[in-house]
Amino acid sequence: MPANPHDSLPIRLTVDDSDSPADVVDALFLGRFASGEQPYSRSVSIERVKAEATLLPPGAAVLRAARDSDRSAVLAEGDGWTVLVSRWSRGADVTVTAVSDEVAEGVLGEAVEGAQDEPEPQPENVTMGFWYVSPRRGPHRTTRQISAGTWAEVRRNYTAPVASAMDRLMKVTPDDITGRLLLLHGPPGTGKTSALRTLARSWRDWCQVDCVLDPERLFNDIGYLMDIAIGEDDGSARGRWRLLLLEDCDELIRGEARHTAGQALSRLLNLTDGLLGQGRNVLVGVTTNEDLERLHPAVVRPGRCLARIEVGRLTHGESAEWLGTQEDVPREGATLAELYARLRGTGPAGPLLPPQGHTAEAGLYL
Repeated sequence: MPANPHDSLPIRLTVDDSDSPADVVDALFLGRFASGEQPYSRSVSIERVKAEATLLPPGAAVLRAARDSDRSAVLAEGDGWTVLVSRWSRGADVTVTAVSDEVAEGVLGEAVEGAQDEPEPQPENVTMGFWYVSPRRGPHRTTRQISAGTWAEVRRNYTAPVASAMDRLMKVTPDDITGRLLLLHGPPGTGKTSALRTLARSWRDWCQVDCVLDPERLFNDIGYLMDIAIGEDDGSARGRWRLLLLEDCDELIRGEARHTAGQALSRLLNLTDGLLGQGRNVLVGVTTNEDLERLHPAVVRPGRCLARIEVGRLTHGESAEWLGTQEDVPREGATLAELYARLRGTGPAGPLLPPQGHTAEAGLYL
């Protein structure tokens, strides 16, 4: 083995003052792969790494180490392999190049064994994925534990027709799926997002739920769309369904979308029941503040929607029952956001005592 790291990494680099030491480490790592000395590569991403984990295999000799404000990079080697460990916050990417695929796989397994830090599962939590395009890593999925009440606990937050429709939706199984589009529409503050969190909990035995944080980019970037359509499993059994959540997609699905959104609407529809969606167990959930009459007819045509639910405000009587008082309840009723604002003392009538089963901290709704 060469005595100097300079000799062991045969690659010529051109750097300028915009490159950091970590960027140099990333580039050096490619040397043996580019030259063909180590033509095989394996890699893995870990979202939560134990603080004490080095992510280096036994016997690794460190060649370079760099740390800046948002990440660190470590380059190390062993007999017939090289490893790059890039860490940020609590996550990490680990990539190995080696003289054979078997060596790469074995070294990578040794590097990450026992490194994943799994939080204690909570019964009220559900694992939800979040997709976004990272400037450094491209399309990327991360996961978080999201608190979600049971449907029985949150049902009274919805007016009677909505609650009845959601009763049926919460009980859906894969055998019940016809349409692939789930549409929740209605004014802001009526609890559409809260309903989706509860749905994720109700379906968690058979459906992986992912929220797309940049839906406006998704349908205008075919590479990003294909990454999501192909999907990334959450580690559960194969064959599970996936529900992609796209929030506040007013411009994408309103009536004039064909003119303003170009191919975006067509790609959305293709994902639900076109060639792109064929053979893939994918549902698409969309929330919008638009009235049903303003939505594009292709979106709401019969057979496309698994459910199409207008989430409106509670009636005067339902609002009074929810609050436990009729004092200053508007004649037209109230949205869920307005009712919680009243509980917190930010509504027009000042603070009220929370009714049984509610707390002033409840929220995270749209």
